[in-house]
Amino acid sequence: MPACGQPEQPSRVTWQHGGVTAATHSTLFPQVPDSADAVLEGLDPEQREVATALHGPVCVLAGAGTGKTRAITHRIAYGVRAGILHPSSVLAVTFTNRAAGEMRGRLRQLGAAGVQARTFHSAALRQLQYFWPKAVGGSMPRLIDRKIQLVADAAAACRIRLDRGELRDVTAEIEWSKVTQTVPADYAPAAAKAGRESPRDPAEIAQLYAAYEDVKRERSVIDFEDVLLLTVAVLQDRHDIAEQIRAQYQHFVVDEYQDVSPLQQRLLELWLGERDSLCVVGDASQTIYSFTGATPDHLLDFRTRHPGATVVKLVRDYRSTPQVVHLANGLLAQARGRAADHRLELVSQRAAGPEPVYCEYTDEPAEAEGAARRIRELIDSGVPASEIAILFRTNAQSETYEQALADAAVPYQLRGAERFFDRPEVRKAGIALRGAARFGGNDSLLDDAVDLPSQVRAVLSGEGWTPQPPAGSGAVRERWESLAALVNLAQDFAAAKPGATLSDLVAELDERANAQHAPTVQGVTLASLHSAKGLEWDVVFLVGVAEGMMPITYAKTDEQIEEERRLLYVGVTRAREHLHVSWALSRSPGGRPNRRPSRFLDGLRPGSTATTGRAASGGAGGIERGISGTRESAPRRTSRVPARCRVCGRTLTDPGEMKLMRCDDCPSDMNEGLYERLREWRADQARSSGQPAFCVFTDRTLMAIAESAPDDECELARIPGVGMRKLTRYGADVLAICAGQSGAESTDED
Repeated sequence: MPACGQPEQPSRVTWQHGGVTAATHSTLFPQVPDSADAVLEGLDPEQREVATALHGPVCVLAGAGTGKTRAITHRIAYGVRAGILHPSSVLAVTFTNRAAGEMRGRLRQLGAAGVQARTFHSAALRQLQYFWPKAVGGSMPRLIDRKIQLVADAAAACRIRLDRGELRDVTAEIEWSKVTQTVPADYAPAAAKAGRESPRDPAEIAQLYAAYEDVKRERSVIDFEDVLLLTVAVLQDRHDIAEQIRAQYQHFVVDEYQDVSPLQQRLLELWLGERDSLCVVGDASQTIYSFTGATPDHLLDFRTRHPGATVVKLVRDYRSTPQVVHLANGLLAQARGRAADHRLELVSQRAAGPEPVYCEYTDEPAEAEGAARRIRELIDSGVPASEIAILFRTNAQSETYEQALADAAVPYQLRGAERFFDRPEVRKAGIALRGAARFGGNDSLLDDAVDLPSQVRAVLSGEGWTPQPPAGSGAVRERWESLAALVNLAQDFAAAKPGATLSDLVAELDERANAQHAPTVQGVTLASLHSAKGLEWDVVFLVGVAEGMMPITYAKTDEQIEEERRLLYVGVTRAREHLHVSWALSRSPGGRPNRRPSRFLDGLRPGSTATTGRAASGGAGGIERGISGTRESAPRRTSRVPARCRVCGRTLTDPGEMKLMRCDDCPSDMNEGLYERLREWRADQARSSGQPAFCVFTDRTLMAIAESAPDDECELARIPGVGMRKLTRYGADVLAICAGQSGAESTDED
């Protein structure tokens, strides 16, 4: 089968003849091209420009799904096959071993074997190992795989007690300090300037950082950041070695350039010297790792540092349908900040597909069950489970979806995290709960616990759970979220089974663990948005897209909020064809429905209006026009004036009141008979489409329709909650019912 959205190529065809092969996943030529010109075949105009720009600095601004890896590998291969670049003189650098391996594989298929494609750390380590005897003498210190134990030893030397989560957070702060080239004495002011929330007092972090460095020196070991720091030091101090490396590598390509840290940028500058044979590729709108020290500034400042640079914008999206691309563009159009000013306006190259589906659920378990039910239907209809993903903001959210998929007999695999019940804090909490269930009568912790939830809270308080979450987003926060998930599960279990005991809950946890640990070979992917970067699926479920989770509660500054928006953008652009976006009004069944959809969806989901003050300027690359994704002839609501009650005139701010265009306590003139007919019609639609009734129209929207009794599409479109997709699908039925006729069964698919 050809890659998604790409034609098969039994013979050579040019881009102009429709033979574009710029897919973004595992697309390789079936045989090695027989000439340099053959390497260029199948590239679109912008990709071809990248491939043939072999001299001087080149900056490729590549949007999601635009075939950036294809463009840069064909650039290297074309240069090699044309005799302009010698394979051994090229160093291609990326950020993961997987990406480096994929690049090497593509280059071999294109007849450019011998080119070095490595991560920054791998390339630096190779050079350091080779030149250490000459630069320093003796054998190189041993490279450690993990820092945790050394940080623990440093803490012990400082007489500071750290638990496992705090150890991970302090380790992350040390890593950030090193990649930003911050020494221990400068940690506190540097962290304050960067707006970092230190897991402990900054002076204490600085003390631990200094002690950690002392422990390493005493034991003659180095860490991964030292590999870069030491390579930089050697190149700065030994010009003869620097020149030897520069004589070896004369052409550099850097992928994912928006993720470069200051330390990596310094190493790159030393590799280059005074030369400018550099090609960088990146997308500022996919900067989602700033907490590790990554910054898009080097990408955004490239033209300032290299005024003569060739800049190519890749905006033709071969991955996603116009409908998915339209939503992705809409997210960035509302963004603010420097990265937003350099956004790329993607243009889908695929045939039209289904509109994104937006679903609101009463609570989180209902949201998980809804996703699992829809996935079961997709798999039964022939969609491979491996082409479906559920993406969430935090790893702690996975438990609800693991359980829902297990209940629906849907195989799944977790990416980038341990299964919920395999996490150390969850296993330890389970042991504590099991012990309390057996011997709780002798445990003073449980003396004041009057019910099951309070018993669980009492037990887990000894494991690190607190009523209020810790500050920041590190390991301590992740551990707390896992424990909080157990506390919430206990509350839901007690509500569902009044009188349940701690032993009953432990049995329930054991059953859930057994169900979720069934071995799977291939299944639906469960992943956090961060770990989904670089991947793609035919069907993507973006779940928990509500305020407090997206953006996350601890995102406070404008910069942090905008990174959350970019994270959602990355999630949207993982979908090739089907995209489901959902949120829950409350956490648990029967809970207060006080949540609202993410602000990032304002003005994009049906029935909502934009709340941001301006749109980013952006850029369209070589394409002057984009795909709007809406019908020109359809009526649209463009008013941005404040909503006012049509009865008393008061300004409305509550979303429910805004749907009705009146205050809740103002008199209603609703046609009760029309309302009931609309409810019956909605129930039929929900049954036929297999989705909850409120996904057709919410009660509020039906009330608004019954109160206004619209006569035509324009009047119906003005009702909040009736977006373009629903107007197209249900408009004729609703207007017929309002006119006293029977609504026809809709057969359109979501």
